[in-house]
Amino acid sequence: MGKHLSLTAKDSHRLGAYRADPAGKPLGGVVVVREIFGVNHHIRSVCDRLAALGYAAVAPALFDRFARDFQSGYSPEEVAQARKFLADIDWAAFVADTTAAVEALPRPVAVLGFCMGGTVAYLAATQLDGLAAAVCFYGGQIVKSADRKPRCPTQMHFGEKDEHIPMTDVDAIRAKRPDCEIHVYPAGHGFYCDERASFHAESAAIAWGRTLRFLDGAMVKG
Repeated sequence: MGKHLSLTAKDSHRLGAYRADPAGKPLGGVVVVREIFGVNHHIRSVCDRLAALGYAAVAPALFDRFARDFQSGYSPEEVAQARKFLADIDWAAFVADTTAAVEALPRPVAVLGFCMGGTVAYLAATQLDGLAAAVCFYGGQIVKSADRKPRCPTQMHFGEKDEHIPMTDVDAIRAKRPDCEIHVYPAGHGFYCDERASFHAESAAIAWGRTLRFLDGAMVKG
């Protein structure tokens, strides 16, 4: 269903991306911002799911700035390798790359991010004009930017058993951002990913349903 393409950010950096399109006219576009594991099978499958529901979806390869074409699975060794790239994260550059993906999609456009991508989705929501919505799954650094008001409707999903995001962070975000829709689940980090040991089927299904309703409502308004 999907295809690989190249995007160009405002600083002329060229990055790869995966794109999935619906069979008919798209309802809108969704940028899918990946975890630290690259545009891997799971992220491509999220794009494919969105395309099956009528959205055009693009997942930009953010790590192309320092590890071109990187992707991995979720074994302990692969997780350790992916985490080595955390020191290279450049949030401003990642927002620029996300913007390039936004510009490649039909309007209205939303941003959906997971883990590191959840934080990028939130930063995009606070910096970009014209987004219809942002959905952030377990973005660990959102708390550091929670003083910034999103410019579009924003929804967040967290797991109360997340070993990387303490509930005190979630409470702080909720206190600073009463304008955001925040949900907490009896699950750990990465609970939406059905390829990870932390996958929690019930929480994933509920969160995905909420995500789709949120996107559908925002796209109509957008």
